[in-house]
Amino acid sequence: MMNQLTQERAEELLRRASERSIVVYGDVMLDEFVWGEVTRISPEAPVPVVDVRRESVHLGGAANVLANVIALGARASVVGVVGNDSAGERLRAELKETGASGDTLIVDESRPTTLKTRIIAHSQLVVRADRERRTPVERETEERIIKVLKSALTEADAFVVSDYDKGAVTVGVLAEILLVAYERGIPVLIDPKIRNFDAYRPATLVTPNHHEALRLTNIEEQTDEALKRAAHLLRARLDCESVLITRGERGMMLLESHHEPVYVETVAREVYDVTGAGDTVIATLAVALAARASMLEAAMLANHAAGIVVGKVGTATASAEEVINSIRRET
Repeated sequence: MMNQLTQERAEELLRRASERSIVVYGDVMLDEFVWGEVTRISPEAPVPVVDVRRESVHLGGAANVLANVIALGARASVVGVVGNDSAGERLRAELKETGASGDTLIVDESRPTTLKTRIIAHSQLVVRADRERRTPVERETEERIIKVLKSALTEADAFVVSDYDKGAVTVGVLAEILLVAYERGIPVLIDPKIRNFDAYRPATLVTPNHHEALRLTNIEEQTDEALKRAAHLLRARLDCESVLITRGERGMMLLESHHEPVYVETVAREVYDVTGAGDTVIATLAVALAARASMLEAAMLANHAAGIVVGKVGTATASAEEVINSIRRET
């Protein structure tokens, strides 16, 4: 089992993180929330009518990873693709609000900015509408991504790939850029999708959820033993240093090298919404590893951050202060 992460050690890591810079590459998107109340059923069809009370927008996908990194006190930049549209402009404006720049975003005239609209009534999701194009970006856009990433990585203390399978993360870019990052000696962390899985090499850490881990290894059992077997198979398949499998309300399982896996139990008190929790996990892992945490310390810190964001409705972040307070309550 695991050692306890002390409040003092967490404070030290997060203090050190303020001097670190994280580069995030992936599918940036805008999360739009329409909040309201349901008081009647539509006469046109058996669906609820939502009386809209307010609307809000948040950074989503790789941009939410960046927002989580900044909330923890580190510096960050995000490399991704947006369209030449109003959603892209709003995404840039939201980035600016966090203190980050949109200068590393690449505009592709042929694609829309990925926009997810969620209609929520009484804290429950009623429906989600997505505007996106999921085909891989063209070679010309890949070359622009590679150029921007190579420049950004010269100053990076950790590199995150946030793959949401929306087309910005391609085998062509990964083949060229992962080696560049890995050879710089910085942690390379991958939040994977099944389509590109075999292209995630070389890497320090991959973070599939338990459904992805079982599907990737064709294992149907839902037991701890099956998940342990899946983790070993995935580590061997990618020849990566570590695999961290997120398990929802059951916490996480960390497999380092050929060691026995370590189970990190969730610290969430109430689960309202798991939207973006994976973004929080990989952002916190990157911040911790950039601050020279051990892999287990990074996992425990990420577990506390995830426990905070699932207690909030909508795409959310966990601040350094909230993480410290969560650890204080557990110790």
